[in-house]
Amino acid sequence: MTVNWNWVLVVMGAVMVLVEAALGGFAGFDLVLIGSSFVLGGALGLLMGNAAVGFLTASALCVLYIVAGRRWVRARLKRPSIATNTDALIGQRALVTQALSAHQPGQVSLRGEVWRARPAPDEPGALEAGVEVMVESIDGVTLTVRRIP
Repeated sequence: MTVNWNWVLVVMGAVMVLVEAALGGFAGFDLVLIGSSFVLGGALGLLMGNAAVGFLTASALCVLYIVAGRRWVRARLKRPSIATNTDALIGQRALVTQALSAHQPGQVSLRGEVWRARPAPDEPGALEAGVEVMVESIDGVTLTVRRIP
């Protein structure tokens, strides 16, 4: 019994693609592209009737992907970091609606919502209603704010 190496390339490539799909992109899409290189090389080898053509094509496509395409694919798959939830509030401006001091939290209005707030530890004096402040940090549901100069 003789082994047709082109079919081995096609089957191995298909298995790589299926493993990547089953893992949900765990390998960063590498298995899909390398598996596709195997499938294309094997298919070309079958078409030409020559296993050497299949191996050379698969090898060339894999090297091409690793040298040139991998960095491009990784850059495309990377999502930009976007501040969400409470992290998006840091650095935002708010308006004091109820006076606050170091020992007495108050309230601020931020994006149309009322938040519990306290002044930053080194903030001098109390912050009276109507003062514009900037959110410095968040602890639970309490904002730490600083007067805007």
